[in-house]
Amino acid sequence: MAALSAFFLGSNASKHKFNTRIRIFLYLCTMITANNISFDFGGRTLYSNASFDINPKERIGIVGRNGTGKSTLLRIITRQYTPGAGVLSFQKNLKIGFFNQDLLSFETSDSLQNVVLQAFEPILQKLQEVEDIANLLATDYSEELLHKLSDVQDFLNINDAYTLEIKVQKALTGLGFADHELSKPYSSFSGGWRMRAMLAKCILEQPDVLMLDEPTNHLDLPAIQWIEQYLVSFEGTIIVVSHDRHFLNRICTKIVEIENRKMTTYTGNFDEYIEQKEEQGELLEKAFKNQQDKIKQDERFIERFKAKASKAKAAQSRMKLLDKIERIQLPDGDIATMNIKLKVAVQPGRRLYEIKNAFKSFPHIELLKNAEAMVERGDKIALIGANGKGKSTVLRMLFGSEPFEGERTEGHNVKTAFFAQHQLESLNAELNILDELMYSNTSKTEMELRAVLGAFLFTGDDVFKKIKVLSGGERSRVALAKIIISDANFLLLDEPTNHLDMQSVEILIQALQQYEGSYIAISHDRYFLSQIANKIWWIDEPKSLRSYGGNYDEYELWFAQQRVEATKKSADKSPKVEAKTAIAAPKANQNKPNRHLLQKQFDDLELEIENLKKQKFDIETQLALPSVYNDPTKSKTLAEQLRQIGVTTKAKNQDWEQIFMQLEA
Repeated sequence: MAALSAFFLGSNASKHKFNTRIRIFLYLCTMITANNISFDFGGRTLYSNASFDINPKERIGIVGRNGTGKSTLLRIITRQYTPGAGVLSFQKNLKIGFFNQDLLSFETSDSLQNVVLQAFEPILQKLQEVEDIANLLATDYSEELLHKLSDVQDFLNINDAYTLEIKVQKALTGLGFADHELSKPYSSFSGGWRMRAMLAKCILEQPDVLMLDEPTNHLDLPAIQWIEQYLVSFEGTIIVVSHDRHFLNRICTKIVEIENRKMTTYTGNFDEYIEQKEEQGELLEKAFKNQQDKIKQDERFIERFKAKASKAKAAQSRMKLLDKIERIQLPDGDIATMNIKLKVAVQPGRRLYEIKNAFKSFPHIELLKNAEAMVERGDKIALIGANGKGKSTVLRMLFGSEPFEGERTEGHNVKTAFFAQHQLESLNAELNILDELMYSNTSKTEMELRAVLGAFLFTGDDVFKKIKVLSGGERSRVALAKIIISDANFLLLDEPTNHLDMQSVEILIQALQQYEGSYIAISHDRYFLSQIANKIWWIDEPKSLRSYGGNYDEYELWFAQQRVEATKKSADKSPKVEAKTAIAAPKANQNKPNRHLLQKQFDDLELEIENLKKQKFDIETQLALPSVYNDPTKSKTLAEQLRQIGVTTKAKNQDWEQIFMQLEA
């Protein structure tokens, strides 16, 4: 610490030197710096003279419309792409982890657990080294070899090498894998589950900078909540590209927006970014108006006096100044607005669909058992839950395309339209967008169709684009537009927000809010669900459909309260259960650990470790303050506290792992 003080102050450093050294220190702390970078891709400029800094412990969300270069920026940071101009600099020995869709190309028949274990490759090599040294010691008792073994074992102990499988199991189960699946071949899993495995591997590598490109795309709600909890406690820097507004709110402390080939940094989460952007937009509009008024005034002056000898020089001077002025540009327009009322052809009866005594199963899995459900006119239902629980199956059962045991009753005048991802392939690739809608048996005029397409971001000549040249997101918007104009009074929407950027999601929200009919929507986008649903459905034990009458935010609060109450009831009952068990078999339970007690110790340890992390962060923050590092006594005290916290944290982590293994057993 004394050396740090000397670096900043020297013997008799001036204020100027001190400020210069502070700037140097902050520069050295910065992990990645981009100065005036420019990049062209496919003949289009994505960034022009853009700059940003990435610092330790930041959690950064990269946002912007599709095609602005969000994923490209991540590839520039990993040096896969090189900027056409500008400077990109990195802290020495920086370890960067990158989760992206390209990881799907990895193939192996090795087990799922072994694939994810490769996250600890340096530690695995050391474990192998211990085995090799042990074999050599059978014939070689040299002191050099014993010292080498001691060094390797110290490395393994410091890096918790003997708990790697536990860490892998915890990550994979958190992301939705069952225990029995960990030994299955990696090649036997579908693309979505492989992406989960690669995500687990990426986060377990513990890089200095963890970059995630659309990490929630292949996750269900429980897995998204698990990854959120993990990332909030991650000690490194996080850079994430995501269209999940709720996820960005939970994770991010900084937002970088890519717009008009520039990068603008905002402090806070996504909602705070929106507030700041709106404030800046209002100021920019005022500045733009003032500048335009000034330009018009100057132009009138030039036009009036350019031909007048006595004023010609002044007019010429004003003209030169006008040419040099940096014109304020307003950003592109905000989200398109759905300006048409989405009426239904006929109003249905009070009850649209009813299912009674429903049983549904597939080989090796039972989805529903004696389930019941009813859809009434005016219902806007969000069907939520983990993947594999049968959400899409329920939609098909209601639609009538999925056979099941039980009763299905359709109400009077019900006209149903079904949106699912496979329907994107049913679009006619040779038709243009406008014709695709016109040939979908709609009664709407071309002007009305253009209005709908305009709201879905297809304006002007865009409506004449052939379906075959559209991206996945554009095809989704066309398919959704077809559903919206179908005149159906009941919609079944299976993951409608897949492939959509934030702007397109907002448009879909507007459309559903103005839609006069009823619907059921499956989605993992919690912001979307919070805006469109007035009732929540989920599949719960014993394999039944449960319902909550309220919006998604209210459901989350209610569900959290239910869990708290269930935990309390369990805690109240556990002593009685223990007493009965003790009477029934006192000898068998004498040495058996109490699971409830272990769980409480485990939870307490997690809380203590989290508090120690916060204390560590607070002390590190204080040590970076000039008023602290200029005070040798205070610096020394804080440094000692930091050392003690490190020792305590290590001990607590060992206790945590021991109890975790007991609970798993």
